[in-house]
Amino acid sequence: MHPTAVINVAGLTGELIGEHTPRLWAFAREGAHRPLRTITPAVTCSVQSTFLTGLSPAEHGIVGNGWYFRELAQVWFWRQANQLVQGETVWEAARRRDASFTGAKMFWWYNMYSPADYSVTPRPLYPADGRKVVDIYSYPDALGQRLKSEIGDFPFFNFWGPQADIRSSAWIAEASRRVFDWHAPDLTLIYLPHLDYNLQRLGPGDPRIHRDLAEIDQVCGHLIDHFRQRGVRVIVLSEYGITAVQGAVHINRVLREAGYIRVRRELGLEMLDAGASDAFAVADHQVAHVYVRRPERVAEVKALLEGIPGIEQVLGAAEKAAIGLNHSRAGELVAICEPERWFTYYYWLDDALAPDFARTVDIHRKPGYDPVELFVDPAIRFPRFKVARILLRKKLGFRYLMDVIPLDAGLVKGSHGRLTDHPRQGPLFMTSEGGLLREEAVSAADVKGLILSHLFDG
Repeated sequence: MHPTAVINVAGLTGELIGEHTPRLWAFAREGAHRPLRTITPAVTCSVQSTFLTGLSPAEHGIVGNGWYFRELAQVWFWRQANQLVQGETVWEAARRRDASFTGAKMFWWYNMYSPADYSVTPRPLYPADGRKVVDIYSYPDALGQRLKSEIGDFPFFNFWGPQADIRSSAWIAEASRRVFDWHAPDLTLIYLPHLDYNLQRLGPGDPRIHRDLAEIDQVCGHLIDHFRQRGVRVIVLSEYGITAVQGAVHINRVLREAGYIRVRRELGLEMLDAGASDAFAVADHQVAHVYVRRPERVAEVKALLEGIPGIEQVLGAAEKAAIGLNHSRAGELVAICEPERWFTYYYWLDDALAPDFARTVDIHRKPGYDPVELFVDPAIRFPRFKVARILLRKKLGFRYLMDVIPLDAGLVKGSHGRLTDHPRQGPLFMTSEGGLLREEAVSAADVKGLILSHLFDG
């Protein structure tokens, strides 16, 4: 068996490899690199699940970063239990070939209770007094304790939100090096999210992205050196490409104005009542699952959505089947944006009635993905003073609300989820083992087999 490391650099594309990524460009030239044909939706949880199972969302069930759990009448995003993923994983396939196989899963999604022998993922604690305490989940538990003792706490607030930056990816890379040196797993999966942040904040054409590319290039270079010096085969890949956007589609506001969405007032603010709504959308970047309660209304909802400016297509049952998205968790309809647009989850018509979590970083309570969480509200005159005042309330034991996130979707300049129009704007696959790649582009469903060939062939 050949030890193998798979480094997932979110948002890395053929267009971004070059002058500002000398280490990655050298790695690509010395080994082999190919465009990667991703799936719809081209989002983290779905694509990573296809990488590890070789299956489409119709088969593995991960139809997005979140979806409507019909049996609970709730929208949930960013779940962590590996039991949600259906189908045989690369771990199970490897163990069938060699029972001694071991693996480490470092921040890849669906990390908890996975077949991995070693795993680490962000997992805040929520004590009964209402606090949120940043932490990680690890298996075994002692692994996380040792990492925190030796390299410090995971910089959770640099992993997502207005402060998101290179520090979280650097911590993940250092933790991955140590886990490999301590346990020598045969397969190490590493997720580095750094490029996700400013590619969404600024867009891929902004020259300030050059610094982000240089930062992630340095982190990847150190990882590649560490593994290659120890005889490890290395794969570097990405799940999607982030392209420039110039505006949002407020799909739920259209559905509400048409009378499909129901809300309820809680403490004077509006909460989406998904179970009572005739139709609503779960927005996920440039893709939205639209759940229609009564089958006889699907056609009329589809007709409404097809008339919304910014929506490129609305997929019904046949179209979902054609792209491998016809799973029971998917919406009755799936809307896909035009290239320069993305979907908000916003369902309120008056910002004064927006739920309190709308102006906070709260990835679990929002019924849709919200990239505006990457910004501090520009209307706040002294944001650092406001944050300091809120943190003081927290220290003194008072209830607090970190309500510094704007409600201006126009701030977002990059998005993903739909297939890119040009291959160089899409994801890519690079490997140190050029002889294991064919000449054509790699499909997302091929990745499982390629990982196995890196482990067992040649």
